[in-house]
Amino acid sequence: MQLLGNLFEYTLDKQQAELNIFGATSGDTGSAAEYAMRGKHGIRVFMLSPHLKMSSFQTAQMFSLQDDNIFNIAVKGVFDDCQDMVKAVSNDLVFKARYKIGTVNSINWARVVAQVVYYFRGYLEATTRNDQKVSFTVPSGNFGNICAGHIARMMGLPIDQLIAATNENDVLDEFFRTGIYRVRKSAETYHTTSPSMDISKASNFERFVFDLLDRDAVRVRALFAKVDTAGGFDLSGAPGSDGDEFHKIAQFGFASGRSCHTDRLATIRDLHARYGLMIDTHTADGVKVAREHLKAGVPMIVLETALPAKFNETIREALDTDAERPAGFENIEFLPQRFEVMDADVKQVQAFIVAHTGL
Repeated sequence: MQLLGNLFEYTLDKQQAELNIFGATSGDTGSAAEYAMRGKHGIRVFMLSPHLKMSSFQTAQMFSLQDDNIFNIAVKGVFDDCQDMVKAVSNDLVFKARYKIGTVNSINWARVVAQVVYYFRGYLEATTRNDQKVSFTVPSGNFGNICAGHIARMMGLPIDQLIAATNENDVLDEFFRTGIYRVRKSAETYHTTSPSMDISKASNFERFVFDLLDRDAVRVRALFAKVDTAGGFDLSGAPGSDGDEFHKIAQFGFASGRSCHTDRLATIRDLHARYGLMIDTHTADGVKVAREHLKAGVPMIVLETALPAKFNETIREALDTDAERPAGFENIEFLPQRFEVMDADVKQVQAFIVAHTGL
């Protein structure tokens, strides 16, 4: 995100232009974006997040920022409602051009490309020869990070398996097990202790399906239109399904698994007892699922998600102690917070952007 922020500022200065970043976050990307963009010349950030659905630390990390170019909007709904509004505004080409709208979460291709580097670095750290393979387990919400792993594998990196670890919101796990993609309604999306993965419709999943369907853009468009009208699609090959590509998933190295709150607590306790290592709730989901997919002779890398301090309520439940706070964030929840609470209403959000851009 720091790379993207500097690239934005460099390009905007050259063009003497402005950019209004409009994004959605389930907890982590938003704060990363805001800290990377705060004070940047020619950039404003309008960040949507689900109201009362993030941890207290995540909320404070975003809402305590007082920079003039940062605007936080807490949406009465779930992350998918926030993401749907970002997509709606991005698809309103007239509004997008008039108010110079850009994105910064993993919808933005530059974000995904930057993450590809981590897979190559991880591979080099875990191997001694170029003929060795490794596997990666990635806590997966919006499918951006693991999509970068998919790209790395397509580029030729010797990845054996790419394992998507989900929490109770297991839409992706269901697809990789069955070939059925069935998004959940807002009321069916669970509020969990790994809240950054409380996502039903993963934006970057469409990028993988494009490759799975041999890059047939017309068919991909039709399937994701069906997501909007019928709530999903079926590639299992069963009678009446939308296709039979489920059998091809293994060719791309994908597998999956699911973790729940009890699993999280057990995994956090186990790693702390064995290694003196404290991990956050999302990483715990990853470790739990990774252990179910271990293969002899193939190193397994679990991508760590966040600092445990962001989810101290669950760390205390698991270990009966507080997670260490990074310097400067010791009392962040007690700082003044600045944010707007809104309904999941695109027009209302657009009006807020218009009122605060000066364009």
